Amino acid sequence: MDVHDFSEKSVLLTDVSPFVFGTTRLGDERIPFDDRVEMAKAAVDTGVWFHTSRWYGNALDVLNKAFDIDRSKVPNMIVKLGGETIDEFKTDIKNNFEPMGVNTIDVGQLCLGGSLAIDFANGGDCYYELEKIKKNKIVKRFVLEVFPWTSHIALKALKGGYTKGLVDGVIFYLNPLQRFASNELWELLNEQYEPIIALRTVAGGPVDRLSNEPDFAWKPYLQKRASQILPIFEKSGIESWTEFCMRFAHSFTQVRATVGATSNAENFEQFLLASENIEPLPDEIINEIVQWHFRWSTEEDMKAEPWSM
Repeated sequence: MDVHDFSEKSVLLTDVSPFVFGTTRLGDERIPFDDRVEMAKAAVDTGVWFHTSRWYGNALDVLNKAFDIDRSKVPNMIVKLGGETIDEFKTDIKNNFEPMGVNTIDVGQLCLGGSLAIDFANGGDCYYELEKIKKNKIVKRFVLEVFPWTSHIALKALKGGYTKGLVDGVIFYLNPLQRFASNELWELLNEQYEPIIALRTVAGGPVDRLSNEPDFAWKPYLQKRASQILPIFEKSGIESWTEFCMRFAHSFTQVRATVGATSNAENFEQFLLASENIEPLPDEIINEIVQWHFRWSTEEDMKAEPWSM
């Protein structure tokens, strides 16, 4: 069976827009506040889903201002919600909701740590609490955040069958340069056809700049990976890195959406254009990149210190 061809289908998260507007840059205070509000308002008007968090500077204040222009247009949102205990998790819901002036969201991204993560992995009491939150429509659905250093949590919970009926899918960095789920977890996600929200669409910027400009990449490993993927991109004949990355994410049929962040109107338009009539990349290109993903996961990702990548 091909790595991105699945016979079993799932209806979970199929309502999410193929491109989700990431709001990280809306929290960048180096950009004038009113300019960020205008960017948010323009994104609202397109009808795409949003991805946000209180951890993104003052992005929630920007969103609140944009939403106040017309509260009937508040977009569907994926919001990062975290904590190391269930009480911390509930507090984080309030800390995200209140600044935006909302009392319900469509999807909560489970960013679990400490004893709460352990309880989740073992099918513990936190599931009852999360189910209450869901039944009360405070958070309508959940997706589980995954990193290389948390893959074992997701793996244990999924293998145990604990997430069924509560969690609609997983969310992690998935782009040509990053696949932040362990090899074992990735294979299980494929076997179970778990819906995926792919984060960081373009992996931090144009692949040629990442490859050729040492100071452009956030970390040295991204420059190295970009130099390895650049020949594959050039061989594809696709002119736009944004289009290539959008098509890459959606070549995996369980991927429901890819989340790309920007505060630049031109870049936002490129995301929107690339999300129209998405065609999967050719199998040979996908398989070549997937081989790199498996190698990177073994040699680098699974050996990395938390939050070092």
